[in-house]
Amino acid sequence: MIYKIRVILDAEEDIFRDLEIEAHNSLEDFHNAITQAFGFLGNEMASFYTCNDEWQQEEEIALFDMSESGSDVRLMNESFLEDIMTQDNPKLIYVYDFMNMWTFFVELADIEEKEDGRSYPNVLFSFGELPETPPEKNFVAENSAFDFDDTFENYDDLDFDENWN
Repeated sequence: MIYKIRVILDAEEDIFRDLEIEAHNSLEDFHNAITQAFGFLGNEMASFYTCNDEWQQEEEIALFDMSESGSDVRLMNESFLEDIMTQDNPKLIYVYDFMNMWTFFVELADIEEKEDGRSYPNVLFSFGELPETPPEKNFVAENSAFDFDDTFENYDDLDFDENWN
Protein backbone atom coordinates (compact mmCIF):
# COMPACT_ATOMS: atom_id res chain seq x y z
CA MET A 1 0.00 0.00 0.00
CA ILE A 2 1.07 3.59 -0.67
CA TYR A 3 0.52 6.37 1.85
CA LYS A 4 -0.09 9.87 0.50
CA ILE A 5 0.95 12.26 3.25
CA ARG A 6 0.96 16.04 3.58
CA VAL A 7 3.82 17.52 5.65
CA ILE A 8 3.15 21.13 6.68
CA LEU A 9 5.66 23.50 8.28
CA ASP A 10 4.27 25.10 11.45
CA ALA A 11 4.40 28.67 10.12
CA GLU A 12 2.02 31.51 9.30
CA GLU A 13 2.58 31.14 5.56
CA ASP A 14 1.68 27.94 3.71
CA ILE A 15 4.72 25.73 3.21
CA PHE A 16 4.09 22.05 2.62
CA ARG A 17 5.09 18.95 0.69
CA ASP A 18 2.83 16.11 -0.42
CA LEU A 19 4.72 12.83 -0.33
CA GLU A 20 3.88 9.27 -1.22
CA ILE A 21 5.72 6.45 0.49
CA GLU A 22 5.21 2.73 0.96
CA ALA A 23 3.27 1.88 4.12
CA HIS A 24 5.81 -0.76 5.15
CA ASN A 25 8.66 1.82 5.24
CA SER A 26 10.18 2.72 8.59
CA LEU A 27 9.79 6.14 10.15
CA GLU A 28 13.52 6.58 9.53
CA ASP A 29 12.85 6.18 5.79
CA PHE A 30 10.02 8.71 6.12
CA HIS A 31 12.32 11.09 8.06
CA ASN A 32 14.85 10.87 5.19
CA ALA A 33 12.11 11.59 2.63
CA ILE A 34 10.96 14.66 4.58
CA THR A 35 14.47 16.08 4.98
CA GLN A 36 15.14 15.65 1.26
CA ALA A 37 11.76 17.14 0.26
CA PHE A 38 12.39 20.27 2.32
CA GLY A 39 16.10 20.56 1.44
CA PHE A 40 17.59 19.80 4.86
CA LEU A 41 20.98 18.08 5.08
CA GLY A 42 19.49 15.38 7.31
CA ASN A 43 22.34 15.49 9.82
CA GLU A 44 20.37 16.83 12.81
CA MET A 45 18.42 15.02 15.51
CA ALA A 46 14.74 14.51 14.85
CA SER A 47 11.67 12.88 16.37
CA PHE A 48 8.15 12.02 15.42
CA TYR A 49 5.41 12.34 18.02
CA THR A 50 2.07 10.64 17.99
CA CYS A 51 -0.74 13.08 18.70
CA ASN A 52 -4.47 13.33 19.08
CA ASP A 53 -6.94 15.06 16.75
CA GLU A 54 -6.10 18.46 18.29
CA TRP A 55 -2.36 17.97 17.56
CA GLN A 56 -1.50 17.51 21.25
CA GLN A 57 1.82 15.71 21.48
CA GLU A 58 1.90 12.20 22.93
CA GLU A 59 4.58 9.50 22.50
CA GLU A 60 8.03 10.25 21.06
CA ILE A 61 9.59 8.12 18.33
CA ALA A 62 13.24 9.23 18.14
CA LEU A 63 15.89 8.95 15.47
CA PHE A 64 18.43 7.79 18.08
CA ASP A 65 18.26 6.75 21.72
CA MET A 66 20.24 9.49 23.47
CA SER A 67 19.53 8.26 27.00
CA GLU A 68 22.39 7.03 29.15
CA SER A 69 20.62 3.92 30.38
CA GLY A 70 19.16 2.52 27.15
CA SER A 71 15.58 3.44 28.02
CA ASP A 72 12.37 2.33 26.38
CA VAL A 73 12.42 5.08 23.75
CA ARG A 74 10.78 4.00 20.52
CA LEU A 75 13.11 4.36 17.56
CA MET A 76 12.35 5.36 13.99
CA ASN A 77 14.22 2.44 12.45
CA GLU A 78 12.10 0.00 14.49
CA SER A 79 8.75 1.71 13.85
CA PHE A 80 6.80 1.43 10.61
CA LEU A 81 4.36 3.85 9.03
CA GLU A 82 1.56 1.28 8.74
CA ASP A 83 1.80 0.60 12.49
CA ILE A 84 1.84 4.27 13.51
CA MET A 85 -0.33 6.11 10.96
CA THR A 86 -3.76 4.68 10.24
CA GLN A 87 -7.07 6.04 9.03
CA ASP A 88 -8.12 6.14 12.70
CA ASN A 89 -4.86 7.87 13.75
CA PRO A 90 -3.82 9.91 10.70
CA LYS A 91 -1.67 12.59 12.40
CA LEU A 92 1.92 12.94 13.59
CA ILE A 93 4.12 15.82 14.65
CA TYR A 94 7.67 15.87 13.25
CA VAL A 95 10.46 17.95 14.80
CA TYR A 96 13.78 18.36 13.00
CA ASP A 97 16.88 19.94 14.56
CA PHE A 98 16.15 20.43 18.27
CA MET A 99 18.34 23.54 18.41
CA ASN A 100 16.09 25.29 15.87
CA MET A 101 12.86 23.34 16.37
CA TRP A 102 11.64 23.03 12.78
CA THR A 103 8.16 21.68 13.53
CA PHE A 104 5.86 20.01 11.02
CA PHE A 105 2.31 18.71 11.06
CA VAL A 106 2.07 15.38 9.25
CA GLU A 107 -1.27 14.04 8.07
CA LEU A 108 -2.26 10.94 6.16
CA ALA A 109 -4.36 12.06 3.19
CA ASP A 110 -4.98 8.80 1.31
CA ILE A 111 -4.02 5.14 0.99
CA GLU A 112 -3.72 3.72 -2.51
CA GLU A 113 -2.38 0.71 -4.36
CA LYS A 114 1.24 0.73 -5.49
CA GLU A 115 1.76 1.70 -9.14
CA ASP A 116 4.09 -0.49 -11.19
CA GLY A 117 7.15 1.32 -12.48
CA ARG A 118 6.93 4.14 -9.95
CA SER A 119 9.68 4.68 -7.37
CA TYR A 120 8.93 5.55 -3.77
CA PRO A 121 9.23 7.73 -1.75
CA ASN A 122 8.10 10.41 -4.16
CA VAL A 123 7.34 14.13 -3.82
CA LEU A 124 3.93 14.66 -5.42
CA PHE A 125 3.59 18.39 -4.82
CA SER A 126 5.72 21.14 -3.31
CA PHE A 127 4.29 24.48 -2.16
CA GLY A 128 6.20 27.37 -0.61
CA GLU A 129 9.85 27.92 0.11
CA LEU A 130 11.45 27.01 3.41
CA PRO A 131 12.61 30.19 5.21
CA GLU A 132 16.28 30.55 6.13
CA THR A 133 15.42 30.38 9.84
CA PRO A 134 12.63 28.44 11.52
CA PRO A 135 9.44 30.24 12.48
CA GLU A 136 9.52 31.53 16.06
CA LYS A 137 7.62 29.54 18.64
CA ASN A 138 5.65 31.03 21.49
CA PHE A 139 5.73 28.38 24.18
CA VAL A 140 2.94 28.82 26.71
CA ALA A 141 2.46 26.58 29.71
CA GLU A 142 -1.09 25.35 30.03
CA ASN A 143 -2.91 26.45 33.18
CA SER A 144 0.02 28.60 34.26
CA ALA A 145 -0.87 31.36 36.72
CA PHE A 146 2.72 32.65 36.87
CA ASP A 147 3.56 35.62 34.66
CA PHE A 148 7.12 35.24 33.41
CA ASP A 149 7.07 38.81 32.11
CA ASP A 150 7.10 40.19 35.66
CA THR A 151 10.30 42.04 36.46
CA PHE A 152 10.48 40.97 40.13
CA GLU A 153 10.97 44.61 41.12
CA ASN A 154 8.47 44.24 43.94
CA TYR A 155 9.57 41.37 46.18
CA ASP A 156 6.85 42.20 48.70
CA ASP A 157 4.31 40.52 46.43
CA LEU A 158 6.17 37.21 46.58
CA ASP A 159 5.60 34.63 49.29
CA PHE A 160 9.24 34.60 50.35
CA ASP A 161 10.90 34.69 53.74
CA GLU A 162 14.18 36.55 53.31
CA ASN A 163 15.33 35.34 56.77
CA TRP A 164 14.91 31.65 56.00
CA ASN A 165 18.20 30.44 57.50
